[in-house]
Amino acid sequence: MQYIFMICDEPATQAKEGTPAYEELMAGYVAFTEMVEKMGILRSSARLQPAVMATTVRVRGGNTLTTDGPFVETKEQFGGFYVLDCKDLDQAIELAAQIPNAKDGSIEIRPFYGE
Repeated sequence: MQYIFMICDEPATQAKEGTPAYEELMAGYVAFTEMVEKMGILRSSARLQPAVMATTVRVRGGNTLTTDGPFVETKEQFGGFYVLDCKDLDQAIELAAQIPNAKDGSIEIRPFYGE
């Protein structure tokens, strides 16, 4: 069953590039990615640009409206994802707990339709 693991964190509290904490965080992601690749369950993954780079699109009354930035003001922001082919939700939860940002952010798991 395929699940998306949406990685959320608070930009104000995340480790800053160039710091030892950031290097440790990135090393954790490299290790996690290598692990799920070796397990043969990685289907896709990506790191996203910050939410300030987002463009939100809405269609209202037949008009396409765009807004710079995210749709909702929130402390936590969606920063990246993994798509993994897990045997069940229990395995998905076990893996989500190993994603580095689970320690100070959150990982939302959702199954794909038809799975």
